[in-house]
Amino acid sequence: MSIEHFVDEIQVLGRDLVDRVKALIHEGNVNRIIIKDDKGQTFVEIPVTVAAVGAVAAPVLAAIGALSALVAKFKIVVERSEPKPAEQPESAQAQSKAP
Repeated sequence: MSIEHFVDEIQVLGRDLVDRVKALIHEGNVNRIIIKDDKGQTFVEIPVTVAAVGAVAAPVLAAIGALSALVAKFKIVVERSEPKPAEQPESAQAQSKAP
């Protein structure tokens, strides 16, 4: 079984930024969160494996709260990973099709 990586981009308003980042941190398949302004300038990159630890998450969320007061619109880039479904060998597929 291998892991598939993909990226989502989410547009949020400044007032919703902290709540959305908290929700993303609590999801299990998020690897990294990148917060950008509407012009594409990166403000913060958060490796979620580090931020998931409670002692580290609090200052990160406080910094994000301060950022949200400065800019009205943000783009959150979310890097996720999910396991790919295991492919069946051809012989197993042929047996499942046999009457």
